[in-house]
Amino acid sequence: MSKKGILTVVSGFSGSGKGTVMSGLLKAHSEYALSVSATTRDPRPGEVHGVNYFFVSKEEFREMISGNALYEYAEYSGNFYGTPKAYVDQCLSEGKDVILEIEVQGAAKIKEQFPDTVLIFVTPPTVEELLRRLTGRGSESPEKIRERMKNAVREAGSMQIYDYILVNDDLDECVEALHGIISAEHRRACRNRQLIDTITEEFEMIR
Repeated sequence: MSKKGILTVVSGFSGSGKGTVMSGLLKAHSEYALSVSATTRDPRPGEVHGVNYFFVSKEEFREMISGNALYEYAEYSGNFYGTPKAYVDQCLSEGKDVILEIEVQGAAKIKEQFPDTVLIFVTPPTVEELLRRLTGRGSESPEKIRERMKNAVREAGSMQIYDYILVNDDLDECVEALHGIISAEHRRACRNRQLIDTITEEFEMIR
């Protein structure tokens, strides 16, 4: 089985519960390294700087762009989001599986730079359920919810670029499905070429 770290991108509609899925995955399987994104949006209740996001000003974010410190960045609902390079590079060099929780715009950019990246999209079972979850937050205005639903329409058009689609209906099942996908990716033949070559050479020696 491959021991090289796998880079996985998890995206999903705002309100799909992808953040809750990620929290559940890290709680159940502590071996994963979650890359913390930088963002210019304000923290939501309960979010912690350096844990959920690096909350920075737009000026600080522009400095990260000019300093080539981000693998990708994008604007979403009037705020910027980006993936800092340092943590990703360190974890991959140590052979750890790294997960990026980023938006659709950034997923394609990461795939360009790391072709072996596994792209996973999280969605609720229905659009009606998505709207219910957004409304149930109680932290956003009706105008903001309408904006997020419009963004979701655009994002739905990009779902086909993803390798896997996860329906977040039952949280525990979704968490274990995500873990199962990454575990299975380690067993793909294309990620185990060294093992294949070694076994082939050993057979050649006993012919």
